[in-house]
Amino acid sequence: MKLKDYILLGLVSLVGAFAFAVLALSRGERVGAVWILIAALCIYFIGYRFYSYFIAYRVFEVNDQNPTPAHRFYNKLDYVPTNRWVLFGHHFASISGAGPLVGPVLAAQMGYLPGTLWILIGAVLAGCVQDMVMLIISMRKGGRSLGQIAKEELGSLGGLLSLTVIYTILIILLAVLALVVVKALAQSPWGTFSVFMTIPIAMLMGIYMWHIRPGAVLHASLFGFLALMLSLYMGRWIATNPHTAKAFTLSEPQLAIALMIYGFMASVLPVWLLLAPRDYLSTFLKLGTVLLIALGVFLVNPEIKMPAITQFAISGNGPVLKGDLFPFLFITIACGAVSGFHSLISSGTSPKLIDKESHVRLVGYGGMIGESFVAIMAMIAAVSMEPGIYFAINSPASEIGKTVLEASQKISSWGFYITPQELERLARMVEEKTILSRTGGAPAFAIGMALIFAKITGVSLLAFWYHFAILFEAVFILTTIDAGTRVGRYILQDLLGNFLSSFRNYGDLKVNLITSFITVASWGYFLYAGVVDPYGGIKTLWPLFGIANQLLATLALTVATVYIVNMGKGKYAWMTGLPAMLMSVNTISAGILKVVHPDKDIGFLAHARWLSEKVSQGTLPPAIPSVNVAHKVILGDYINAVLATIYVALVSLVILNALYVIVKRLKLREATA
Repeated sequence: MKLKDYILLGLVSLVGAFAFAVLALSRGERVGAVWILIAALCIYFIGYRFYSYFIAYRVFEVNDQNPTPAHRFYNKLDYVPTNRWVLFGHHFASISGAGPLVGPVLAAQMGYLPGTLWILIGAVLAGCVQDMVMLIISMRKGGRSLGQIAKEELGSLGGLLSLTVIYTILIILLAVLALVVVKALAQSPWGTFSVFMTIPIAMLMGIYMWHIRPGAVLHASLFGFLALMLSLYMGRWIATNPHTAKAFTLSEPQLAIALMIYGFMASVLPVWLLLAPRDYLSTFLKLGTVLLIALGVFLVNPEIKMPAITQFAISGNGPVLKGDLFPFLFITIACGAVSGFHSLISSGTSPKLIDKESHVRLVGYGGMIGESFVAIMAMIAAVSMEPGIYFAINSPASEIGKTVLEASQKISSWGFYITPQELERLARMVEEKTILSRTGGAPAFAIGMALIFAKITGVSLLAFWYHFAILFEAVFILTTIDAGTRVGRYILQDLLGNFLSSFRNYGDLKVNLITSFITVASWGYFLYAGVVDPYGGIKTLWPLFGIANQLLATLALTVATVYIVNMGKGKYAWMTGLPAMLMSVNTISAGILKVVHPDKDIGFLAHARWLSEKVSQGTLPPAIPSVNVAHKVILGDYINAVLATIYVALVSLVILNALYVIVKRLKLREATA
């Protein structure tokens, strides 16, 4: 580095250190959320400007003279050299799902400090590294998928194990993402109508851009934006009209079925008709809204109302999620810090579209910074509202009761005073029947975001901003659901293709229908189980989601470490090896604890045994309405325990296989040296 680089690094580091000091050392004083924003921007700048440069040019020696797969295999379909900013938008839209919106909101029950630190440090040293490194490796291997890369680096057994891990984990990820949408739209005709309209809008855009006026992106973009805003405006009229409101007021089971149908159609329909235009449409909404929230935080500088560390971070007995700070914080905030799902995108469509090797920094490292920034916005939205409101929204009815009086009394007993009148007033202001137990994280983020914007535009627009945020979140997540279902179909075909050659034909409609149905039915089962779960679904499934996602990240970082060793750059193996070790310790510990922990509020097996005893005694807990529901919950506990055990066992086998390959390679080099 040159002298000016050292000076720049020093100045940015000082500003960031000061912001962190304000956040960490304040005790009782008013602290503005802008300090979280400043700390985040400083660490993102350091990571992108210096660390990503080191990885790209020192470790992988990227060179724009090397032809990328987009040029080597150019076919006008999958392999197409793409403008780096367009590709950044595509990559960001593909990786950004519910995780960066939900995880930080749920983790806020522990206080603003632990989650903020993990989001920033985890992203810069692990998440961004994984995304960028997997993108480079896939690019160097002609655009191969993570499963194919694992097979080449670890051997046939390691490849088969990796494919199995990837597919089974993807099922849980998609189910929980869909559950977040269900929780956000249930009994909300305004939100349901606005989100439903994005489907015909996207299809009209696709027909226009691909058949009526090929390449007319600007016209389609203007139409999409205006139609989206019109649907949001009409949503209020739909919700206030008794006849139309009834048609779009859907229960959670109804929404779950609707999402399954949507996922299946998105997987089998041509990409240009639904998937691509929805992806394109959501990119503008995602990036625009995130920047709008950041601007709002700078202008308003809302006060951080949540303590730096709450009693729930110490006791592990929080109402939103159960578990100690370690290791459960690291699986609660998955996306936003590090997400295994991203490795599927970084070894999926994106490496086939890279125009020049140097673009991997912006697309891979920069794309993950974008998602981490979303997580920071979610954290700010959660911790800047009154803690009493936060817990009223995010705690299930089994914790706080079903009426505003019960909820206010329970939450106030925790030290976060709130009145029934305040809860009723906020529900009226956002034009919802209730805000109690709107678990899933999305409603809390929407209300937090709306409260920030309302300080600029006035409380009269609070309902508009709330439903705008719900639309933003639903579009944000649905993009991942439809793309993830299609990716799942491809992975299942790769997996079954090892045994039945007919499944290797990606153009066979019959095969596509079969694998799409199996994929949707698989994640649909867990979605429906979450919907009917008396504990709110998210409370049960989100830890499993975090475990699955972080184990997938562990697998990706492990494969990347083996690749670095195999390419003769073993001295840099720490770059992915250390994050892989951290993720494996955190996540395997969390997985084991979720299975065998003796506390019924944490361990799957302990809860199943406790509820079985209650059934045999004939004294069902208040949250369980019938014996039939109790048996379903018990079955779900056992299934979750089996899945967590399988995930931990399979990833552990992959890690052992990787260690064997690394040791074997190092011994071979010593023998030939």
